[in-house]
Amino acid sequence: MCGIVGYVGARECTEVLLNSLSKLEYRGYDSAGIAVFENGEIKTQKSKGKIADLVAKMDSEGKLMGHCGIGHTRWATHGEPSDINSHPHGNANVTIVHNGIIENYKKIKEFLEKKGYVFESETDTETVAKLLDCFYEGNPIATIQRVLDEVEGSYALGIMFRDYPNRIYAVRKDSPLIVAVGDDEAFIASDVPAVLKYTKKYYLLDQDEIAVLDSGRVEFFDDHGAPIKKQLLVADFDEEAAKKGNYPHYMIKEIHDQPTAIRTTITPRITDGMPDLEECGMTYDRLRDYNNIFVVACGTAMHAGLVGKYVIEKIARISVTVDVASEFRYRDPILTDKDLVILVSQSGETADTLEALRLAKRNGADTLSIVNVKGSSIARESDMVIYTHAGPEISVASTKAYMVQLSVFYLIAFALAYANDKMTAEECRRLTAQLQAVPEQIEEILKTPEDCQYVASQLVNAENLLYIGRGLDYALSMEGSLKLKEISYIHSESYAAGELKHGTISLVTDEMPVIAVATQRDLYDKTISNVKEVKARGAYVVLVTHDSKEVDNDVADCKIGLPTIDDLLMPMTAVVPLQLIAYYTSVLRGNDVDKPRKLAKSVTVE
Repeated sequence: MCGIVGYVGARECTEVLLNSLSKLEYRGYDSAGIAVFENGEIKTQKSKGKIADLVAKMDSEGKLMGHCGIGHTRWATHGEPSDINSHPHGNANVTIVHNGIIENYKKIKEFLEKKGYVFESETDTETVAKLLDCFYEGNPIATIQRVLDEVEGSYALGIMFRDYPNRIYAVRKDSPLIVAVGDDEAFIASDVPAVLKYTKKYYLLDQDEIAVLDSGRVEFFDDHGAPIKKQLLVADFDEEAAKKGNYPHYMIKEIHDQPTAIRTTITPRITDGMPDLEECGMTYDRLRDYNNIFVVACGTAMHAGLVGKYVIEKIARISVTVDVASEFRYRDPILTDKDLVILVSQSGETADTLEALRLAKRNGADTLSIVNVKGSSIARESDMVIYTHAGPEISVASTKAYMVQLSVFYLIAFALAYANDKMTAEECRRLTAQLQAVPEQIEEILKTPEDCQYVASQLVNAENLLYIGRGLDYALSMEGSLKLKEISYIHSESYAAGELKHGTISLVTDEMPVIAVATQRDLYDKTISNVKEVKARGAYVVLVTHDSKEVDNDVADCKIGLPTIDDLLMPMTAVVPLQLIAYYTSVLRGNDVDKPRKLAKSVTVE
């Protein structure tokens, strides 16, 4: 959510800022702006809309020229999207960009108004800019520290003081920010892809640490103003990995990336055919100690956790509770030192999930994070971490991140079952080998997308539809429904197939699409019975099931067949056609597939 960039160096910074901001468009935004030191003064240009609108404004008003600047893509929280509410904010003395939420901004605003300050925007950010100006007495670091003592909430800040041209100050709390370095140049950014065109070397800024970027040099100070040394990291992917290549959209590229992502994630965690999670401290002895497991996540990551719940409970016989992160914090969960809380987040910065992690730690539970971004806040604060090696995921609609999260849950489930004597070594090796075979099966599915394209053509004019399934298929259907609604804007809901007769079937009308998932053979007949119920009421039925299943016309209008593996692992192959259906439907409806309206990739505010 929102994106911050900054640059100091020999290049013309406007081009660097615009290029870097374009790499953060996936985070979601509704306005953009930059501020540049030009001839010793801080000049600002900003615009409602996309980066292209900002560029058009520059073409008519003249482009800012300089070698030091900050930029921002804003997602409206306080105040509607507008030129005035767009970042950067400030005045001739201090200008800032900000991600996050200042919770006590009204109190600060009242204090500043009594001091004679007049506010132009409706944003919480402007209060921070004016507070910096109010407290400034010539020492930027001391000023920043004083302001941080006053503000409450989350923030990542890029700051420029007029008295210090060609210098950027940066600080963060609960909102991601990196500091990158090249040859005699330095950058700040919300995420690594923003700077990959220029460098792969970066530092992670910790809570309330202050970074000073000056003519390519970088210094760091702790929250008391003392200089500190930090570890220089190197990104394990390059700019090419964050590009679409020959694909028309990032989403379809990332769907095709899934086999490689699974292999890269699971291969280092399998030894002699058995799951091996000792790298993160999850030894078999430790896995025997847990009485309960809680999975806490949001959106797609939560759906991966639901699949994990079914699998862990089925084969390891350990109770698993899956919570939406924003609810977990406020329901006062019962946690002990014998419980494991698994936090799942692609970005590792999801605000609600991060706060749930802190709650779990305060209550003495062990914490394990499953994240894709090395050094992210959730990863750093967890007791244990398993990194998913999906590489950069640019499309807002998560696909390969979900897939690698699933693969990690399977490894955890197999390890738990074996550690607790619920599964023999032979059975554990068999299932692990089947997991290793999944990438090849996905590759086969991706070779023949025609059935999914046809289904999309039948859904393109739909206003509502249902997904149904039982057991693991129900958990999977929830993810299929979310994918379709978030990028096609068709209203869809997922229901347990057995619940249809308890009210939902009243929604079924003639030609209403129903996508039924039936891959669990012990539940197949019951699911088909439910499918026939909706078919008898006029529904247009798409059935996702095994290739080997014969399907009569009175059951489904269209069948999407899947290669057969152990039922336990079917969600990993069955989700692929659901992803493809969502993608092709969105394309046919003419939507912006990678940047769906009103959505952000990384939700860093509660």
